[in-house]
Parts: sequence; structure tokens; C-alpha cells
Amino acid sequence: MSDKTGTMLYLDGVSVAFDGFKAINNLSLIVYPAEMLAIIGPNGAGKTTMMDIITGKTRPDDGEVLFDGRTDLTRLDEAAIANLGIGRKFQKPTVFESQTVWDNLEMALRKPRGIFATLFYTADAADIARIEDILNTVRLGHRKNDLAANLSHGQKQWLEIGMLLAQDPKLLLVDEPVAGMTDSETAETAKLLREIATTRSVVVVEHDMSFVRDLGSRVTCLAEGAVLAEGSLEQVSANPLVIERYLGR
Repeated sequence: MSDKTGTMLYLDGVSVAFDGFKAINNLSLIVYPAEMLAIIGPNGAGKTTMMDIITGKTRPDDGEVLFDGRTDLTRLDEAAIANLGIGRKFQKPTVFESQTVWDNLEMALRKPRGIFATLFYTADAADIARIEDILNTVRLGHRKNDLAANLSHGQKQWLEIGMLLAQDPKLLLVDEPVAGMTDSETAETAKLLREIATTRSVVVVEHDMSFVRDLGSRVTCLAEGAVLAEGSLEQVSANPLVIERYLGR
């Protein structure tokens, strides 16, 4: 594969098997700084396992996984990987429902986490400016004093993306963010992620093809744990193998 320097995420020859089944099979892909990559593919293609490997939840049997051109992620645990600046958003939003939108973001800020630090923490001017900035990014400025429980499903997803942004990641992994959203929320989420990808790397795993089209990013289609096709959505969706093994179903 090409030079690793200048890459945010670099997977080369990654394989992992569970009980003899190769969930990831010689997978190689690259994500560049401030780039969005959409990952599509049938169920069982290895999309979730790939995310698990990047975040340290699963160790690959073979291959190289480098972050920011230099750090070998296969040697680190989940906490160390999160601290490097990799944030992951799962499909189901996990926000603190009994807290306000503002408090959710304040709790997520990268701050000393000791019991005393937490007890005596008060947001300084820089924290407040940061939270306001995130609120604007995730379209929740007008809901900042509302309880998270009272947000719509889509707004909870945005709040969780905001909580990830509060930790200032260099790379965001986002799993099916628009499942269960209204059409207008889906369109707004594509805009939101495009804005985030101007300053950070974003990997989106998604089944909704019209949403992937709205993202306007490079697309990789996985099948049976390997890359089936890469390119623009138009190029990938016209690929006979992709039609046969994924889109044609």
C-alpha cells in the first residue's frame, strides 16, 4: 500500500477469524486527515468488526492498523485508543436522559476525571465557548436547557455526536447515524457530518444509500471482510460485483 505518513487511519492486510470464520479477510484501507469515508456493504460484511478492531475491542490476527501515520493501534487497549483521539458512536444513542443538553456536553469535555476534580469543576470561559460552539454545530443551541429525554430520536443522535466532539477526537467512527430519523433530520445529519469532516476524519458506516449520496464522500464497499470496490458512490454502485453481492439483493 502507499506511504503511511499523512494518513489518519491506515489498515493493511488486516484479518481476524472467529471460530474459523474470517470476519475480516486481508482488509486494507486508508482514511486521510479531514476526510470523510462512507463504508457500505451487506450484513456480515465485517463493518462492525472493522470498527471493533480500530477501537481496540477486537485484536486482529494479522495486519497493521496505524493511527495518525505512526501509532500501532493493535498494541493498545480501548481506553488508550480513545485517549489518542478516536471517538466511536454506536447506532443507539446513549445520552444522559435526566440531564440537560448543556450538562451532557459539559460532562463529556476532556477534563481531569478524578472524584475531587469532578466535584469542584466549574466550566471556565473557554469551556463555555467550546460548548456553545458544539451546540451550534449539532443544531441544538435552542434546546440547551432542555432535558435530553425530551429530544427527538434524531436530536439525541446529534447530542451524542456533540458529546464525542467535546472530547476533541481526530477521528470519528459513526455507525448508522440516521437509522430511525425523519427525512429532514437525515438531510441535516449529512450536512452536520460534512461540516465536521472539514476539520476531522470521519468514517460513517451506513445502509441508507440516499444518505450516503448526500455525504458526497469517497465510498468503500465491503463484502466478506474485504474491500469489494472503492470510489465515488456512482462508481461503486455501478460496479457489477457490488450490484450482484449487495445492491441487487
